Amino acid sequence: MSNLSAGILLFNRKPSLEVLLAHPGGPYWWDKDEGAWSIPKGEVEQDEDLLHAAKREFEEELGFIPKGEFIELDSVKQKGGKTVYCWAVEYQIPDDFIFAPNEFKMEWPPNSGKTELFPEIDRIEYFGPFEARKKINPAQRTFISRLIDYCSRNQ
Repeated sequence: MSNLSAGILLFNRKPSLEVLLAHPGGPYWWDKDEGAWSIPKGEVEQDEDLLHAAKREFEEELGFIPKGEFIELDSVKQKGGKTVYCWAVEYQIPDDFIFAPNEFKMEWPPNSGKTELFPEIDRIEYFGPFEARKKINPAQRTFISRLIDYCSRNQ
């Protein structure tokens, strides 16, 4: 089911709306910024509940499952054909949070025969909606718009 992912768009509203995005790790992403960021997400396992998958993947990537009301933001289809389902949740990350990403192995440099470890996500950051729309994968911009619509109706 590699054509299906689920993730969580963490947000807070104080003092103004901000969303948490993740930047992919590894050498292919080092020099990419605008359009490269994503919601923390991952593949849905066969017959897995989509929200469960989103929570599992968020915990694998960030080390915790946020508590709160999970707001369904539906799905988008990315350029490569992957469908991504997203839920938003308002949650304040504790001040003592330490970001410790998972790692993956890959041959680097290419065709060198050497294997190196790289973080799956090399950084996370909060962005306001305008900046987040520039940073996030273009297909996922819809999630930010849907969250703004939700927040404007539920202040």
